[in-house]
Amino acid sequence: MSEPQRNLTEDLQEASARERRKMEGWVPDLVSEDDLRQALEQAFDYRGDVTITRKDGSQVEGYIFDRRSGPTLTSSAVRLIAKDSREKITVRYNEIAAVAFTGRDMAAGKSWEAWLRNYWQKKAAGEKDIGLHPEELE
Repeated sequence: MSEPQRNLTEDLQEASARERRKMEGWVPDLVSEDDLRQALEQAFDYRGDVTITRKDGSQVEGYIFDRRSGPTLTSSAVRLIAKDSREKITVRYNEIAAVAFTGRDMAAGKSWEAWLRNYWQKKAAGEKDIGLHPEELE
């Protein structure tokens, strides 16, 4: 891969990581059905917890691991793993009043290219025994 291509790839990944970080704390306006569907698609791609407020006022916080988008809001649903109990919860789109991106996106800024860049920086600095080690979980 040539240098300009590698820089473009790095730039795109860093821009993607910045966009993901911008989502942390975001509460989208759910004015229309389309707004709700788009917000839930973004929540599905988000690698952090979200808080869903139902129309009855109850809230559920967790990681969205599945979504089923049907022709109507009643036939569409998201499935989350609850933050504190690990229970799998299904929430129909028509029950949702608000969505908030409340957890930190665990994937933001973590890519193979970012790891390689760090590896080569450490190697160039003369560090020894550098290798592929997983990051600590929080």
